[in-house]
Amino acid sequence: MIWLSLVGFFVSAIAAAGVVRWARDHAAHYGEEMPQRFHLGHVPRLGGFAVLLGVKFSWLLGAAQSMWGDPGSLRLDGGLVLWWLAVVLPSALGGIAEDMTQRLRVSYRLFLTGLSGSVAVWGLGLHLPRLGLPWLDALLAMAPWLGLAIVLLAVTGLPHAFNIIDGYNGLAGMVALIVCLALAHVALQVGDRAMAALLVSTAAATAGFLVWNYPRGMLFAGDGGAYIWGVVIALASISLVQRNAEVSPWFPMLLLIYPVWETIFSIYRKAVRGVSPGVADALHFHQLIYRRIVRGVFHDDESRRVLMRNNRTSPYLWGFTLLTVVPAVLFWSNTWLLMGFCCLFVISYVSAYLAIVRFKVPSWLRH
Repeated sequence: MIWLSLVGFFVSAIAAAGVVRWARDHAAHYGEEMPQRFHLGHVPRLGGFAVLLGVKFSWLLGAAQSMWGDPGSLRLDGGLVLWWLAVVLPSALGGIAEDMTQRLRVSYRLFLTGLSGSVAVWGLGLHLPRLGLPWLDALLAMAPWLGLAIVLLAVTGLPHAFNIIDGYNGLAGMVALIVCLALAHVALQVGDRAMAALLVSTAAATAGFLVWNYPRGMLFAGDGGAYIWGVVIALASISLVQRNAEVSPWFPMLLLIYPVWETIFSIYRKAVRGVSPGVADALHFHQLIYRRIVRGVFHDDESRRVLMRNNRTSPYLWGFTLLTVVPAVLFWSNTWLLMGFCCLFVISYVSAYLAIVRFKVPSWLRH
């Protein structure tokens, strides 16, 4: 598993270096007027291409090792790898096409992530066998299509949730890396080494991209990177619950509560204002932290000042993510505790959001 991680890391890092060196012309497609733009100059948004290459090479080599090497080490079935790649590719290629052209409409991208979800349900046979509560499990048994609908919603929606939090250097990439490692840890606890290998390889490919993304901001993940992380993590979360009865379905829910709730809350506040959910704005939680909490950057060069302020935003959200990841990893089989932490996060998020909007942030957070 270690050598697969090294392959994923170096392939992704080298591919990212190539993108930084030769793809700067494509960065000009990203308009200066974009509300979610918080950088100066033209930075390539093709980090997803590097992550995809790293993931693809490490997964295929892992499958080859299981076929011709030691089959007991990883137990990574070649057919499983090919199906996972088939699920990831529609979303990934659509996101990369959008990053290169800025012309792929939201409806088309939703269709492509929905196509990934459909392939997951049909090709991998993914379904949600339980929800962790007796009455919900009984409902799921009476209406199995609900489990399929939840899978389709998860694989379709989570890529867009990661795209929403992809606003600053190292933010979405580090959240994806942390979540992948947390899922891999629990997979190893229940003896699911194949799932752990897929996740660790994805985390390594993400780390290769982060070499160029944080703190220097020389490359962005773009829609392609966010969609890869979203699809892979959704597949792993559902598969882990489906394949291992001892894993609570609320474990991945708590792991992913930050991007999921950010998406739900974003839809709500836009609906209240009469704005379409597909319209980009600058009122997400991470953007408010950038505008109203991050302080103390007084460099004379404007681009350097923007970069430093950008870099100081992400660690706030990394800490916020760890507040959910740590209890999720500790109590991955305890449904009631996991549900309680999910509720606690929602309350904390809304309270923090309102405090920032009303300029009632404690002074120690602004330094």
